[in-house]
Amino acid sequence: MKIQERTGAGGGRSSMPAQPMSGERLPTPPRERKPALAALAVLLILVGALGATMLVLRAGDRIEVVKVTGDIPAGGSVTKANTASVLVAADDSIHYVPWSQLDGLMKLKAVSAIPKGVVAVGEMFAAETGVAAGQATVGLSLKEGQYPNNLKQGDLVAAYRVGSTAGTGSSTGSSDSSSSGASTSLIVDKAKVSFLQETKDSEVISSTNLPVTLTVDSTKAAELAQAAAAGQVALVLIPSS
Repeated sequence: MKIQERTGAGGGRSSMPAQPMSGERLPTPPRERKPALAALAVLLILVGALGATMLVLRAGDRIEVVKVTGDIPAGGSVTKANTASVLVAADDSIHYVPWSQLDGLMKLKAVSAIPKGVVAVGEMFAAETGVAAGQATVGLSLKEGQYPNNLKQGDLVAAYRVGSTAGTGSSTGSSDSSSSGASTSLIVDKAKVSFLQETKDSEVISSTNLPVTLTVDSTKAAELAQAAAAGQVALVLIPSS
C-alpha cells in the first residue's frame, strides 16, 4: 500500500502546468499593414513638391517694364532720361507698360503727377490732358543764359522780356540792364514749365537752343509768344509756394 501511494504521488507531478523559462517572450500577433495610409502620405508629399515647383516657376515668370526714375508733373511725358527698365512678376491684373513700348509711351501725357520710383501703368497716361480754362501753352526755344541751368519740368518761373544781349547774361536767366544796357520788363510773373527737353550734358554742349513749353495765363500768351519769336525771353526760377 505504501509503494502505490508513493507511485501515485510521483505521477501527480506531471499534471502541474509548465512554467516558461526565464528570458523567453510571449509570441505577438502580426502587425496589420495599412496600404491606404501609406499611399496617402506619398500623395501629400508629391502635392507639396508640385506646389513648391509651381511657386518657383511663377517667381521666374518675369517681364521687362517701364519704371519712372524722375518726377513727372501732370501733363508731362516720360523720356529716356527719366525712365529705366525693371523686371517684375507677370500679373494680368496690372497693366504694366512693357519696356518695348517706351517710344509709344513718350507720346502720351501724364494724367496726374507721377513720383519717381514707381512702375508705370497704363492708367497713368492719356493721349491728351487738355489745358485748364483761362490758360494757354507757349513754346520757347531758349539759348544758354536765358534759362536756369537747373531748370526742370514742373518748375515755376517768371518770364521777362529782355534785349538782344540776353544770351550773354548770367546762368540764372536774369539780365542786368545796368551792365548790358538792355531794357527788361516782366511778361509773366508765374508760369509752369509743362515740358522741358531733357538732354545729356554732352548733348547740351552741342545744342544751341533748349525747347521749353510754359503754361501761362491766356491773357499773357500773345505777348510771351511775340517775345519768344524775337528771342527776347529769359526765365527766372521762383518759389513754388
